[in-house]
Amino acid sequence: LTKCCRNHKSIGSLIRINRTMALRLVTSRVAAAASSRSLAVAVRSTNVATKAAAATSSPSFSVSRFQSLQQPASYLSTDASANLDAVPPPAEKVVLPPMVYIAGEEMTHYTSNLLVDQWIKPYFDISAWEYYDLSCTARDESDDKVLHDAVAAGARVGAIFKEPTITPTATQVEEMGLSKSFGSPNGAMRRGWNGITISRDTIHIEGVELGYKNPVLFERHAVGGEYGAGWNEVGAGTLLTTYIPDDGSPPFVVDKRDLTDDHNVAVVYHNPYDNVTDLAHHFFKRCLDGNVTPYIVTKKTVFKWQEGFWATMKDIFDKEYKPEFEKAGLLERSGGELQHLISDAATMQLIRWTDGGFGMAAHNYDGDMLTDQIAQVHRSPGFITSNLVGKADDGRIIKEFEASHGTVTDLWLDHLAGKETSLNPLGIVEAMMGAMNHSADLALETNPNDEATKEMHAKVLNYTSTLRHALHNTFRYGQGTRDMTGPEGYTTEDFVGKVSWRLGRYLAKQEEETPPPVLEEPDRHYRRNYDVDHTALRKLFEKYEDGSGKLDYKKFSKMLTKMGVAPEKSNKDDEKIDEVKNV
Repeated sequence: LTKCCRNHKSIGSLIRINRTMALRLVTSRVAAAASSRSLAVAVRSTNVATKAAAATSSPSFSVSRFQSLQQPASYLSTDASANLDAVPPPAEKVVLPPMVYIAGEEMTHYTSNLLVDQWIKPYFDISAWEYYDLSCTARDESDDKVLHDAVAAGARVGAIFKEPTITPTATQVEEMGLSKSFGSPNGAMRRGWNGITISRDTIHIEGVELGYKNPVLFERHAVGGEYGAGWNEVGAGTLLTTYIPDDGSPPFVVDKRDLTDDHNVAVVYHNPYDNVTDLAHHFFKRCLDGNVTPYIVTKKTVFKWQEGFWATMKDIFDKEYKPEFEKAGLLERSGGELQHLISDAATMQLIRWTDGGFGMAAHNYDGDMLTDQIAQVHRSPGFITSNLVGKADDGRIIKEFEASHGTVTDLWLDHLAGKETSLNPLGIVEAMMGAMNHSADLALETNPNDEATKEMHAKVLNYTSTLRHALHNTFRYGQGTRDMTGPEGYTTEDFVGKVSWRLGRYLAKQEEETPPPVLEEPDRHYRRNYDVDHTALRKLFEKYEDGSGKLDYKKFSKMLTKMGVAPEKSNKDDEKIDEVKNV
């Protein structure tokens, strides 16, 4: 059936009718062998073993190039015409600069592999990418060394793409056969990359109405707060929090409290503010670039310790950015000043301000909660970006890009059971394009005068722009995933295939059959007022030419003419030339 369908468009409808039957037929033995969740673990373990075998020299299962997940035997395109009319990829691929690729789990891992295989590999050589498997199994087998290696690589390379990963629950630890529970890798990444902020923005598709009409930008302080808290269960007694300065000055008690209950939980955390200055500059520059009004969110009326966050942001804004925002007219909606919002009020405004056109910056925990709300108003976490911004010790900006949603376990279990799935990859794609663009930017910063690097940078930016256009148009033509177009929407595989087909067409239209020639400066004798006396110029050339052949007349003439010192013709001749040229 597959072979027949590839050669005959007329039976495309037959493919659609029989696809489910084919899927069930292929997967029936697998489904009978194990439960869906057990099978998920088995499949993942197989992938890890394959990767480990391919990289026996590294105990953390990292390899120098991307490892593809094989297309499942059950996949059968429901769009035969797209396969027949596919545009062949270019003969020569663009070599991409280094980038760290962190692989995750389940449906998003499967879909990411489809995207790389069909959207990126046909056009780019990705052998410089460094691959790290952060599946639970790989972390367990390496005793989490793979996480440390990935963080070190990210700090060195500076551009990172990360698939969604699993932080296993106690139940998952048992089901996956892990030796212990592993915490979220995000904390290690934020520390290792000197995290400043997590940028989360709404994703918009031109011509498609979503929750917010215009962009909403958000900066979430990447460190401090409840996420790094120390805690313990304690009984009745006295709790002291003592600060011991590094400079040798006397220690002092930050807090003292008497605990009278027999059952208490004591929690200690802090908010590091040294990098709030970097966060402020990043936030205000992005608001200017995005043409949105900035707001700062805290709970400083109750949590007095948050005053420093607001004070730093306000000071930098007033000193360095306010005139630019006034000139752009971006403070009209905020009364001409940088406005502070209490976090409670911010939650209400996020629901009311559906026209968008604003940006917010907040502490770590508030930022986490508020961006979840933005995702729900806009449509879902799949329509929000997530970009960790850090700074290397040498001042170089580190950026890690990932989707805001999880591994989509329910669709993964359906996929393993042989059922059709329809995962919208928009958030994954935005993250992948962001990482590719940043890696190209870093390469250009390192070699700003290298022609090959400049050409690569231009091609990457053009490619990601074209991919975004192809992706968005696929939604607009009603060929999106089912979360956008209903039950008749495309499956995961068919949507990836349709965008691949459209991307190939768009890129092919940009290529000329024969590349245009590189032109030298047009000869100056084409100019109307050209008046060089070549007889005199020839005599001058012969005077200085020593017979070695190092100097030719054409270059000599061009140089003197350009400098304005070439001998000119007499006025009489000039008048005759002008008469002829003015006819």
